[in-house]
Amino acid sequence: MNILIIHPHFPGQFSHLAPALVQAGHTVVALTMQAVTVKEWEGVRLVPFALLRGSTPGVHPWLADLEGKTAVGEACMRAALGLKAEGFEPDAIVAHSGWGESLFIKDVWPEARLGICCDHFRQPADGAFEAEFADPDPAQGPRLRMQQLAQRLQFEQADQGMVPTRWQADSFPQSWRDRLSVVPDGIDTDAVGPKADISLTLNGQLALTRQDEVLTFACRELVPQAGFHVFMRALPDILRRRPAAQVLIAGGDAHETAAPGGRVWRESLAIALKSQLTEAEWARVHFVGALAAPQWIGLLQLATVHVQLSYPSVAAPGLLEAMSVGCAIVGSRTAPLEAAVQDGETGKLVDFFDSQALADEVCALLADPDARERLGRQARAFVVSQHDVRTVCLAQQLAWVEGLTAEPPAAAPGSAELRSSLRDILALL
Repeated sequence: MNILIIHPHFPGQFSHLAPALVQAGHTVVALTMQAVTVKEWEGVRLVPFALLRGSTPGVHPWLADLEGKTAVGEACMRAALGLKAEGFEPDAIVAHSGWGESLFIKDVWPEARLGICCDHFRQPADGAFEAEFADPDPAQGPRLRMQQLAQRLQFEQADQGMVPTRWQADSFPQSWRDRLSVVPDGIDTDAVGPKADISLTLNGQLALTRQDEVLTFACRELVPQAGFHVFMRALPDILRRRPAAQVLIAGGDAHETAAPGGRVWRESLAIALKSQLTEAEWARVHFVGALAAPQWIGLLQLATVHVQLSYPSVAAPGLLEAMSVGCAIVGSRTAPLEAAVQDGETGKLVDFFDSQALADEVCALLADPDARERLGRQARAFVVSQHDVRTVCLAQQLAWVEGLTAEPPAAAPGSAELRSSLRDILALL
């Protein structure tokens, strides 16, 4: 088949799938917003595209997300028209739905089968999980429904969808679920595994190895959705009870929406934490910033105990990597963690809001090397058996892509149909 893959940050989640499709004999072209210095990667032809316009000053804030995704969709469509002019006709198109790139792709190739990779379909109730940070603005629901428009329009044209976990699939409208397949992303467990001789030097002074007691917390951004505040509130008790523990916190800064002066969450919670710690205790807390993949894996390999928390509506990035590394994990009893961590078998789970329970479980594991070894070994065994990209997941992903052409394609809506569809969606708002 001729297969088109669309991802602004290609290869992204397709780093194993795209080369495997080439090896299976398919012709694969990738549309990407990445700057490319070569025309081909692992047998995949790379075709870059760029935005043709920016955001409109003063646009209604409820429309900002849709406008941005429309701009990405248009840019992608025009790049696709260039490919079509060359004579490229894909049998199947695989796109991520997060940036709007597949919004207009079937206007270019209406006969092609479209499969979209999905994350989570946000619901208005998601913002009410934690009362402490709930936004009282009554416009939150309408704003969210407007943000859903691009996802709804893409899925309306899609023939099939793919999500990594069942809990993510269950977040989508019931009418969509018969077109959704649960296929894990997969972990390269050969590359992501334990490393006994791992070491890390902080600020050119503090050298840490697996012989040290290291507590890690890692997420993309240090925000409440990742349980950053819950972890920070557990630290005073942990640091007092474990005087040798060094704490490494990885993640980028994010601004508090309600904070005066644009203060970031890290600063706000650090101020509150410092008042409860001695100077020596605070010196054992280290913020290492946002980490690229190799450094992220190295941090996990160094961990004596790793903490992973998540709202029930937010994916937990790095969880499977931590399990593959063999981390002893203490996590939150929420859907993204429960999908992989079995309490007492492949990790320990506590109530998301219970900082004291979190401190107790962390300290218990720090004091029990046998329990850490057992949980870490069983966590890695689970990932190897259920999520290894080569032996488990890649075959499922290949079958999903190749199966896209099994039935007649859904035709792209014409302009009148699209306007009608928009009216139907807006009526639901």
